[in-house]
Amino acid sequence: MYDELTAVDIKKMEEEIRYRQCELGPKLSAELKRTREFGDLSENAEYKEAKREKRRNEGRIRYLENMIRTANVIEIEERADAVSLFDWVTIYNEMREEEKKIQIVTTLRQDALNGFVSKESPLGSALLGKKTGDRVKVTLSETKSYFVLIRAIEKGQDNENLPISGY
Repeated sequence: MYDELTAVDIKKMEEEIRYRQCELGPKLSAELKRTREFGDLSENAEYKEAKREKRRNEGRIRYLENMIRTANVIEIEERADAVSLFDWVTIYNEMREEEKKIQIVTTLRQDALNGFVSKESPLGSALLGKKTGDRVKVTLSETKSYFVLIRAIEKGQDNENLPISGY
């Protein structure tokens, strides 16, 4: 399965790769070289940490390059009266008796704790295409589900300031 990403997602990943290769990578290599000079590598905690950070940076670069290579770049299909990608949706959770405002985003930029819900999550996929006033069933598993009421939809757009998530 390919990740469905927007052109902005791809651009942000390419920017992060450039930063990691051109700025962070050389700094981490210099730190690794500096800590190597401390002596016995088997007891050199600074060297082990520098090596771990360098590997982590290289792993993140590979991850981002793979995401770009396998991405399915999508166009945002806006519907004037229904929930679309990047729209802000005010929902009322009937079970919890609480209202909250969320934005539907691509998986790469999800941050549910801050109100950015992936379009591929149970909630995000259930809301897409629905209209204000709709009562929507959100299915978590075969035995668990809940209902939300769409109270309002504010049309949104792909926000370049929204960071991409780590792994």
